[in-house]
Amino acid sequence: MSKLGNQLARLEGEEVARGVRMLLARPLLTAVHDPDDFDLIRRRREPIVKWFDYYCGWRVHVEPRAGYARLFKTTQRPDRTRPMFDRRRYVLLCVVCAELLAAPTTTAEALAERTKQAMALDGLPSFDPSRRSDRNAFADVVKFLEEHSVIEHNEPQLRADPMLITRLLAAPVSASTVDTIEDLTHETRYENAHRSLWQRHSTMRRLIDDPVVYKEDLTASQLAFLTSPSGRKIVQTGVGLAGCTLEERAEGFLVIDADAVATDTRFPDDDSNAKVVALLLLDRLAQGPARFEDLVEETRELLTKFRNWGKAYQSDGGAGRLAAEGLELLAAFGLARTENGTVRRLPAAARYAVEELHD
Repeated sequence: MSKLGNQLARLEGEEVARGVRMLLARPLLTAVHDPDDFDLIRRRREPIVKWFDYYCGWRVHVEPRAGYARLFKTTQRPDRTRPMFDRRRYVLLCVVCAELLAAPTTTAEALAERTKQAMALDGLPSFDPSRRSDRNAFADVVKFLEEHSVIEHNEPQLRADPMLITRLLAAPVSASTVDTIEDLTHETRYENAHRSLWQRHSTMRRLIDDPVVYKEDLTASQLAFLTSPSGRKIVQTGVGLAGCTLEERAEGFLVIDADAVATDTRFPDDDSNAKVVALLLLDRLAQGPARFEDLVEETRELLTKFRNWGKAYQSDGGAGRLAAEGLELLAAFGLARTENGTVRRLPAAARYAVEELHD
């Protein structure tokens, strides 16, 4: 291959890798909010689609004319440690989307009123736009839909894109046909497939989607795949094509994206009170397991010491809420785990240990 050919091949590889990681970070990516990123995915859609299909068994739909790319990430083990919303907002999101499908052009006030009526008719928890908590929840849902280009909000009018609404739910079966989350995530393609196909897809999904994968949390089949020469080669090749590296420790595995393109949230980071407290609690857990109540007390002392910090948590019960949010972050990043009220630090937390300097 000529020098120019090598350069073009290297450029394609770099762009495909970046496209894969961008979709991992933003599974619904639009030309409106991410024009450059969408253009890259549009140009390299064929190898990007093939990567997700072969390594993860995930479908990617790229629609150049409509201006969006959607990665349909499915799993048979839903992660409850990293919810997008609380239960209240998830319910509102579903009802709001249903109302927008029926009437794509409306106003925020009219949409809120229709949502109120729909929830009352369906026997769902009451929604009252005059309540501050409900207004905030409604605003969060509208903001989410705006960020994903599902709606355009030009005061006073809201205009929804019905096609993008139907692309929001990433599930192999229709939600209206099932009763449980387990049924919703059931993938029939693996029922008669060769065992190695599920091994490859389920293992890569864990490695790509989770910050840390501990060997003790893998199934015997997944661990056998990872430790076999052929399985290890497949994983290393796939991770490398995505522009990442696979790090293996005695306790487990970690896929590292040095450019942080595939990262939807970062830790450590000081962009929220919860992340600051999470680091504090991680330092405390380095001394040994602790009861949740003890960690709440640590958080209370921090709030008392810095009265002008964490103002939203200075009220009664604030320390408990902040400690809980910090622990949720640590659990989401695979750094700590709570069992029977006791919190213990996990091996990956050693990455954030403060090293003492000696003369």
